[in-house]
Amino acid sequence: MIDRKKLTAAQRRLLLASPAGWIACGLGSGLAPVAQGTFGSLAAILPWLLLRHLPPPAYVVGLALAFALGVWACGAAGRMLGVDDHRSLVFDEFVGQWLALLPLLLTPAPWWMVAAGFALFRLFDVWKPWPISWLDRRVHGGMGVMLDDVAAGVFAAVALAVVVALLR
Repeated sequence: MIDRKKLTAAQRRLLLASPAGWIACGLGSGLAPVAQGTFGSLAAILPWLLLRHLPPPAYVVGLALAFALGVWACGAAGRMLGVDDHRSLVFDEFVGQWLALLPLLLTPAPWWMVAAGFALFRLFDVWKPWPISWLDRRVHGGMGVMLDDVAAGVFAAVALAVVVALLR
């Protein structure tokens, strides 16, 4: 049986030898020995600091393109590893985290709101309330890797938007 939590040295080399592997493992953030999703979500904040300066329509187009890239990369990397959703595949966390932080494009965001968006995304990604849990169980391949985190990002964005609205 293939372990979804650990990478062998051969699997690590396989991922690092492929552009799809590099993208899928979040440019290396998914290669952390523990808490790969958390490391991937943290790593996603760095490019977000640049992406947040895009006009909102361009940001949304960028999210759609990143989603499509993630479906391809995570699907290819999953086939390389022989596991649909290995923990090292964290590009889905990037897209989910960027979705979660969407409400902060419309208002000046102090650092603690970014931290709140991070925490809310991690909460929904780990907790997986319905329909996130349904997507996680039923949709496979690269699309399955990406969809549950996109749903968690949407849940987190709605919660963060409520927080932002209450603080205005």
